[in-house]
Amino acid sequence: MADILNSTISQSLDTPVHPYYPLGVVIAGYVAKTLSTQEILSIFTGTCVCILGPTWLYLRHARRNLSNSDVLTALWFVLCGFIHLGLEGYFALHARDLASRSTVLAQLWKEYSLSDSRYLTADTFVVCMETVTAVCWGPLSFAIAWCIASDHPLRHPLQSIVSLGQLYGDVLYYGTCAVDFIAFGREYSRPELAYYWGYYVFLNAFWIVIPLCLVVSSARETARAFAAVKAGLKAEKKK
Repeated sequence: MADILNSTISQSLDTPVHPYYPLGVVIAGYVAKTLSTQEILSIFTGTCVCILGPTWLYLRHARRNLSNSDVLTALWFVLCGFIHLGLEGYFALHARDLASRSTVLAQLWKEYSLSDSRYLTADTFVVCMETVTAVCWGPLSFAIAWCIASDHPLRHPLQSIVSLGQLYGDVLYYGTCAVDFIAFGREYSRPELAYYWGYYVFLNAFWIVIPLCLVVSSARETARAFAAVKAGLKAEKKK
């Protein structure tokens, strides 16, 4: 009995204490973040402003004929490119030891993981999804922004592909959490409203609403282009 008690005490001392759900989830090598929530959110917001500000100025001066909707769409894909490649790419590279890291990006993920601890346990689905997002949708997001700025004909085919990929990934992301909760009662988010409704629901909803709108927009533009080509061919045949 003494051996069992000593072993239990030893394991509890060796297991790092952390604030993540579900209670008791094992997070190997966990090191607490040193930056506060306010500092992390300020760094993230400031970085977004530093990225989008110069991009907006460039688009407004270099492409004065771009519509407001095209400018906003280009800004969206530039932001997606940096998030997919920089932030999610970092996660894909360091998923196995993210919990033990103390870089700014690692601490940002530790903050977000309060709403989804799977990012600190190297969950198979999350690692695969984020890797595909970083490798595929990151570079293509920058390509779409360039296509918009240069009025390239590949804009809408690429926009459809990336937006549908983002939408599909986010639906699966929500879906896997929902199934785990409904079927197994497993919760990955802390109960505070800011984490579940703020981080998990609100932030990820951008990649549901905006890609869905862009898929519809590209479908309409593609249909319009095919209709114009068919009308032209019919007119030639009549001649």
